[in-house]
Amino acid sequence: MAVVPHLTGAAHGLGRLPAIGIARFATGRPFFAAGLSPHSRRRPARRRPLRTEGAMAEDLGGERWSGPTAGPGFWSRIVEQLDTALIVVDPAGSILAVNPAAERLLGRAAGTMRGKDAHELLHRDPEGSRLPRQPCPLLRSLTEGAAARGEGDSFLRGDGRQIAISWSASPLLTDGCLTGMAVLFTDFTGDHGARRERAAYTSALEDINERLTLVAEITDVLGQTLEADEALARLGRLLVPRLADWAAVDLRTSSGQVHRVAVTGPAGRDAGLEGGCEHLPEVAEEDRSPLVQVLNGGSAVLWEEREEQAHTAAPPGSPLAALHGAFLRTVRAASVITVPLGSRRQITGALTLVRTDPAHPFSPADLDVASDIGRRVGLVVDNARRYGRQRAVAEAMQRNLLAPLPQPGLLRLAARYQPAPVGSQVGGDWYDAFELKDGVLALVIGDVVGHDLAAAAGMAQLHGILRSLAWDHTEPPGAVVDRLDDAMPAITTVQMATLVLARVEGDPRTGPWTLRWTNAGHPPPLLLTPGGQAQYLTAGQGLVLGAPPGTDAIRPDAVLPLPPASTLLLYTDGLIEIPGSDLDTGMALLRRHALALAHAPLDTLCEELLARTPPGSTDDVALLALRLPTL
Repeated sequence: MAVVPHLTGAAHGLGRLPAIGIARFATGRPFFAAGLSPHSRRRPARRRPLRTEGAMAEDLGGERWSGPTAGPGFWSRIVEQLDTALIVVDPAGSILAVNPAAERLLGRAAGTMRGKDAHELLHRDPEGSRLPRQPCPLLRSLTEGAAARGEGDSFLRGDGRQIAISWSASPLLTDGCLTGMAVLFTDFTGDHGARRERAAYTSALEDINERLTLVAEITDVLGQTLEADEALARLGRLLVPRLADWAAVDLRTSSGQVHRVAVTGPAGRDAGLEGGCEHLPEVAEEDRSPLVQVLNGGSAVLWEEREEQAHTAAPPGSPLAALHGAFLRTVRAASVITVPLGSRRQITGALTLVRTDPAHPFSPADLDVASDIGRRVGLVVDNARRYGRQRAVAEAMQRNLLAPLPQPGLLRLAARYQPAPVGSQVGGDWYDAFELKDGVLALVIGDVVGHDLAAAAGMAQLHGILRSLAWDHTEPPGAVVDRLDDAMPAITTVQMATLVLARVEGDPRTGPWTLRWTNAGHPPPLLLTPGGQAQYLTAGQGLVLGAPPGTDAIRPDAVLPLPPASTLLLYTDGLIEIPGSDLDTGMALLRRHALALAHAPLDTLCEELLARTPPGSTDDVALLALRLPTL
């Protein structure tokens, strides 16, 4: 076992420390004698005299130490330069040696401490009184010959002040016999403060990460919908309880009114606390309600319960402030944030966040996060409103262009148009039925490629041009569609479209009837016959309208007799598209549903087919049905 040589000066007596013990003290960790297992440390050791200085020097200079810097005074210099306080006590607890760092920490010179009982000299209770020897963990470690640690123990300095100390003690053994104890001291107050600073820094980083994650999630979720109500419902589920206990959204309307459109609490959305607010009055100077201020262009506000009492004492003529104050009292608000939705130039509404625990109020950092969220939510609501206006215009255009259906003779027609689900884009689907110059009934089903207002406008253009071309010349459907295809690039904005144009030939009162049609890349018509058969009319297929030039092929026509009491269905692809599946599956499903409804009244047939549209579809649907009489 290697030991250090005798130390001089303030470190006198440390020569009895094992070399490995000193090395581990320099790292700030508890140290043990080399070769001693954890189990052997707990066995009471036989006490033997300390080794001589010459023997220790021999250990360091001989084969046991091969370090290049080993030599007389090597360990003395290390201990003296050690920034951590170190003392050595003998098996009875008397101080043998003290390094300079220990002199500074304890406010005592080494000479005044050597030979003194460490417990009696240094250890005190928080009130400054001496402590009994029996419970002292340092003395107990000497008795057991085992390592020990302590935190926050009170030690008496030489100037009479007490300091909190953290210490770590390790036994010094020579050939398995206890020869003393090395004790490392640090200022617990300083260490504790550093730990608190590290913990606070870590907590701050975690808070920042949580806030950034929340903002990113809100941005992603709100970007998945173009419908304002759904966006605000998702917002509430994200904010509560991660950022607040309650969240309320107030929106301005185009008429200047303010409506509370969403309130989310611990149990989810609370419709009982929603409802329209009165028209926002002219705000008086004395009306200091944060909600009113924010809605009228003010900055975000963070306020506490005591301020809420003053704010909610709203003057007459401020019903909005009174209503909002009642809401805050109902939910027992302790800390409140109100931020604008949108920018100062365009205030869409206000977001109010509430915490009910006075011990956890909002912080300025929470206000910054809420303000960022408010800007993003305002943009989403504004886009949703703009999209809603565009959608309403497109739907109105489509419905106004779908002219009333004729009912020639005994032939019966029914049609339906179903817009795409809320949150999807408007499409360019349309149907038409009209009598031609020669008395023949024309049927049209079409779909302009695209899902926006431009597609709806293009549908209107094709609708009008096709009517004119079909009326002007009595000719087969394929020739009419060829002329439409030639004219489309020059006089419409449509890039590509599909359609079926059909003529129902025969006396509308007596029959017989023949169907003549052409198909420009559209799903095939479905014919239901009285015998319980259903067939797709796949003949007459040609290229879509707007296909790349390079072919001079004339569009084909197909001809088929129509049996009495049969039903013909023309439809757009929204009726057969199943998300995640192919069109063949959708067509098989439509055929099965149509057969089950073949004997139902025509209007019922159309309603039920739309009701059975596969879920998840994001396309609009046009459906045109023709039923022939029973002769």
